[in-house]
Amino acid sequence: MEEKLKEEVFTAISDYVRQHLSAAPGCHDFDHTMRVLKNSLRLQEIEQAGDLDVIRLAALLHDIARPEEMESAGKICHAEAGAEITGDILRRFGVTSPSLIHHVTEAVRRHRYRGKSAPRTIEEKIIYDADKLDSLGYVGIGRAFHFAGQIGARLHNTESEAVGSPAYSHEDSAYREYLVKLRHVPDKMLTNAGRELAVELAERMHLFFVQLNQEVFGD
Repeated sequence: MEEKLKEEVFTAISDYVRQHLSAAPGCHDFDHTMRVLKNSLRLQEIEQAGDLDVIRLAALLHDIARPEEMESAGKICHAEAGAEITGDILRRFGVTSPSLIHHVTEAVRRHRYRGKSAPRTIEEKIIYDADKLDSLGYVGIGRAFHFAGQIGARLHNTESEAVGSPAYSHEDSAYREYLVKLRHVPDKMLTNAGRELAVELAERMHLFFVQLNQEVFGD
């Protein structure tokens, strides 16, 4: 890629993303974006692969359309919607390389766990894995409960109540998110480094919900 990202451009885009996500719930706010950026840089360093300009910009913009998805109660796919506006945002702040814009856009489009477009390049896989790592461990537990509270779901429920309920419902608890998605994340990771980290973090979640079930239900 012929164009190297200027730091002042990255800072300007970062400020824009911070402002855009200022009203986003804590589970998908700018703090989450910064953790994903940190995760992605860690994975790139371990893997020793991937273009840093693509990775940094894609991490910054991966959830740019999260507020719109939340407002639509999941009817809008934030990955697809984000990809639609990524190019315009990059050009607005002076990014002109068609190659860089294309690769960042595709990384945004392909980062979603339930997305229709699977990651292909190493940059796309790193962004995907970095995002998933933030859904695991103690941070992941906090985010799952934050999301459940945001939509008015129960604090906790049984496995049958959780799994048998639709998304964005009263039964869409943190436990449902763990059962339906989060416990399966390690098997879906796309980099070796991401997979190793995910296994450790997922075990922490497993032990937490075992203990929570014991306290609530005596199981």
